[in-house]
Amino acid sequence: MARPSDLDALTATLPRLEPGHVWLVGAGPGDPGYLTLHAVSALSQADVIVHDALVDERIAALARPGARLEPAGKRGHQPSIAQDTISTRLVALAREGRRVVRLKGGDPFMFGRAGEEMLALAEAGIPFRVISGVTAGLAAAASALIAPTLRGINHAVIFATGHGAGDAPPVDWAALAATGQPLVIYMGIHQLAAVAADLVAGGLGPDTPAAVIASATLPEERVLVSTLERIADAVRKAGLGAPAMVIIGAVVAMRARLGGGDGP
Repeated sequence: MARPSDLDALTATLPRLEPGHVWLVGAGPGDPGYLTLHAVSALSQADVIVHDALVDERIAALARPGARLEPAGKRGHQPSIAQDTISTRLVALAREGRRVVRLKGGDPFMFGRAGEEMLALAEAGIPFRVISGVTAGLAAAASALIAPTLRGINHAVIFATGHGAGDAPPVDWAALAATGQPLVIYMGIHQLAAVAADLVAGGLGPDTPAAVIASATLPEERVLVSTLERIADAVRKAGLGAPAMVIIGAVVAMRARLGGGDGP
């Protein structure tokens, strides 16, 4: 176990956030314990933190004294600031000489639109860095005792988003169903009935195990396990809402053997 002096020495070697630079930082799935040292260091250095709505208040509270917190919305099916506006704001803050952290739930590269913000920063000549975070899909699975990959069951896992983003092409659920691989679906709870129907139409068995993990890693976490055919109705009856992850596939059935039970 590291002694305090060891931790201080390690922290001293971490990169410095310079004035006029922007770091895109993953805040993890919710519980502050999932933050990386790089993320904590970034928060302790930033002049301005532009953060998503889902970032836990305890994480935002790690900002250095005097840092300004700017909410950027980005919560499914609720009013959010347009992505172009956020990108423009990041550029403007950097040009003011601010040390900027763009704080995102989960991992910046996992449906976090970091790519769009990076392009805007690169085109404006703003130096940037990406600080990876623990993505909600894997953290939710672990918290619910669902192993996304299990030897003898699968050799791949598919991450998908449950709703389209802007002009992005729609997800071909039939093609994903044909792979037979487990699906980890972000932002899919509001479209779950339609997604499930498309997967069944694509050949995935209606009795395929499915799980929804709401508020993963937080004290209010809830886990509901059902079948693909019944999961949307079960979620509605249980009153589960966003944020939530959906996991579909045979790996869900192993949860009971791992001690996680087979129901909510």
